[in-house]
Amino acid sequence: MKINVLKFGGTSVGSIEKIQSIAKKLVNRKKQGENLVVVVSAMGKSTDELLNMAKLITPNPDKRELDMLLSTGEQVTIALLSMAINALGCKSISMTGSQVSIKTDSTHSKARINSIDKDNMLNYLSEDRIIVVAGFQGVTENGDITTLGRGGSDTTAVSLAAILNASCEIYTDVDGVYSIDPRKYPKAKKLESLDYDEMLEMASLGAGIIDVRAIEMAHKYKVPIFIGLNTMDVPGTIVKEYDDNMEKKAVTGMSINENILMVSVSDIPFDASNVARIFSKIASKNIIVDMISQTAPHNNQINISFTVEKDDLYDLEAVLIDLKDEMPSCDFSFNDELIKLSVVGVGMISQSGVASKLFDVFSENNIHFYQVTTSEISISYTVHSDDLDRAINVIAKVFKL
Repeated sequence: MKINVLKFGGTSVGSIEKIQSIAKKLVNRKKQGENLVVVVSAMGKSTDELLNMAKLITPNPDKRELDMLLSTGEQVTIALLSMAINALGCKSISMTGSQVSIKTDSTHSKARINSIDKDNMLNYLSEDRIIVVAGFQGVTENGDITTLGRGGSDTTAVSLAAILNASCEIYTDVDGVYSIDPRKYPKAKKLESLDYDEMLEMASLGAGIIDVRAIEMAHKYKVPIFIGLNTMDVPGTIVKEYDDNMEKKAVTGMSINENILMVSVSDIPFDASNVARIFSKIASKNIIVDMISQTAPHNNQINISFTVEKDDLYDLEAVLIDLKDEMPSCDFSFNDELIKLSVVGVGMISQSGVASKLFDVFSENNIHFYQVTTSEISISYTVHSDDLDRAINVIAKVFKL
C-alpha cells in the first residue's frame, strides 16, 4: 500500500476557511487513489495563547500539566479537519497521539519518540479513510500525555512516514527552503534541493523551516521530504540524500537564530571538575548548550561563555543560583542582544577559504563577532543585533546567496 504523509503547520490551518480549503485538496487527492495520513498543528497562534494563559497563573507552570494543556490545541484542529473532509463525502477519522500509540519518554515539554504502533492506522487506511493525526504529542508508557517541543509536528510527520514506509510532504506558509530567510533578505534564492546534512545544519543553526529532530529522523530512515507552500500548487524544495547532481557551491545558505542568550560565568576556580559540574547541572534540566568558549586561567580562575535558547532562561537561572551557592567566587551574566549567524554548505568539505572570506567581510565592514564555532559544513558567529542586517547583506553578496 503506497501511503503519503502530509503535514500542515499552524498558519495553514489558522481559520475555518483554511481548514475547509485543505479538506478539498485532500479529498481531490484521495479521489485520485492516494492513501493519506495528515498531520496538523494547532490553529494559528493557539499554542502561544494557551501558553500565555498558563503563565498568567504561574511563570513556571508544571511541565506535566502544561503538556496536558498544550496538547488540546492539535485536538481542536484534527476534529475540525476530519469534520470538513467528512462533510465533502469522503471518510475521515481524527486520532490523537495516544490513539496512534506514539509512545515517548517521560521528558515533559521535550519528549522523544520511542515507538509507534502502525496497526491502527493501517486498519483505517484499509477502510479507505483519510487519517488526521494530532502532531506535537505522544503518550508515556504510564499514559501521561507528552509534547515534543516546538516544531514537534514535523517530527510526528516524519516519524509516521518512516514507520509507514511513506513519502513525507511538509506544507507551510513559505514555498520552500531559501538560501536565507526571505523576510531578512528579499533577494534570497529558493533552493530546489538540499541533502540531509545541509538541511540539518541549517535547521539546527536557526532556520525555522523544519524541526531538527524531523531531519534527523528523515536522515536515519531515508525519508525524502518535500517542503512547499500550503496551496500545494507551486514547486518547493526536496530534502534527500546527497547525489552528484546537487550544486557543489561552497556555501549553500545562511541561517539566522535570534532566539539565543549568551551566558557568561566568571571567576570559576580552575579545576576540570568545576567545569564538568556546571554543564552536568545544566544538562540535568534538559537545556541544550550550543557555542562554548573558555578563557585561559588567570589567578587560578577561568571564565566560560556559552549560548542557550532564550526559552530556557528560567531553568538556567535556577541552575546558576544553585551553582553560586556551591562556588561563591563565581558570578554570571546574560546578554540577550546577540544573533547567531551561520553559513552552511557541503562544498566546504572540499573547498577552502570560506572562513578567510568571512573574517575579511567582518573586518572590512567593522562588524564585531563574539564567538565562532565550526563544523565540517558550517561556520557560526554571534554578532550584535544592530549589525545583523549589514552582515546578512555583505555575506549574501560575497557568496551569491
